[in-house]
Amino acid sequence: MIPHVLARAAERDLDTINAFLIADAGTIVARRVLKAVEKAFNLLGEAPGVGHARRDLTNLPVKFWRVYSYLIVYDPDIRPVEIFRVLHGTRNIGAILKRTGQ
Repeated sequence: MIPHVLARAAERDLDTINAFLIADAGTIVARRVLKAVEKAFNLLGEAPGVGHARRDLTNLPVKFWRVYSYLIVYDPDIRPVEIFRVLHGTRNIGAILKRTGQ
């Protein structure tokens, strides 16, 4: 069984992150960050309880896990774990989640 699946929004987030990092910091940094994010996806798939709730951001039954400056938003109760979003921590995450229904 695969440990996680990505929602379309999360796939778009990763594409955006990759493009931004390549332009801003170069391909080596982009690869390093995306590799750490992928490693976190696998961890969350294997141990979904490791994240934390953020009631200040959403009342939805999702958890959050931080990798560098990014928050991974996922549902720990779905198998395989579904990754909803990967968002930079400086963004208005509560508003984004409310707007997208996550």
